[in-house]
Amino acid sequence: MCDNTIDCSIKQAIDALAVPDLLIGHRLILKDDELTLNREEKASLPFTSLERLRASGAVRNVAREIMKSMGFVDFPILRSTCGDPIWPAGVVGSMAHNTQIAVAAIGLQRELEAVGIDIENVVPLPPDMLDLICTPLEIHAISDYPLGTKLLFVIKEAVYKAAYPLDHKFLDFHEIQVDPARRIAITSTGRKFTLHWYVSSHILAVATVRNKSITS
Repeated sequence: MCDNTIDCSIKQAIDALAVPDLLIGHRLILKDDELTLNREEKASLPFTSLERLRASGAVRNVAREIMKSMGFVDFPILRSTCGDPIWPAGVVGSMAHNTQIAVAAIGLQRELEAVGIDIENVVPLPPDMLDLICTPLEIHAISDYPLGTKLLFVIKEAVYKAAYPLDHKFLDFHEIQVDPARRIAITSTGRKFTLHWYVSSHILAVATVRNKSITS
C-alpha cells in the first residue's frame, strides 16, 4: 500500500528490479525533510539552498531506514570531499534524487563490490545531447528503445556512481560503454557492471559489481 511518502509506480519499479543482495528504498521529498539532517551531515554538504538540503535529508532518510533494517542504527551519512557518501565499514551504497523522489540502494561488501543508482523524470533529453552521451555503437543499440538517450544518461550516471569509489577516476559519458541487450557496461578503466533498469513514471537504473570472492 502507498501512503503520502511513497510513489506507487516507483515501488513497482523497485520490486521489478529485484537486484540480488541489494536493498532499495524510496520516498517522496517532503517539506521539512531538511530538518532531519544532523549537524555532521549538514556540515559535510557544500551547498545551502533549501531545495538541495531538503532532497539531501530525504535521501538520507531512505538510506537510514535501509541501514536500520541491516542493523546499522543512527549512523550519520556524510558526504566526502569528492561528493560520494561515506558508508559504514562493510557496506556499499548509493543515493540519488530528482526534484520529487529520493532513492537509495545499499548492500554488504561481502556480496557486492560496488553499487550505483540514479533516477530521472521520463522526459526526453535535447537532441543536441545525443553525441555528448552516446557513442556511435550505442546510438545504434538504443534505436529501438523508447527514450533511449535518456535511458543511457540514467544508466551512465548509475555506473559512474558505482565506479568512482573503486578507481577514484572521473569518467565522462564516452568512457562508459553500455550494451543494453546484454545489460552490461564497461568503463575505460576496465570495470564491468551489471545493469538493471525500469521505466515507469521515472527512469530508475542500478549498476552493480559482484564481489569477486563469491562470483561463480
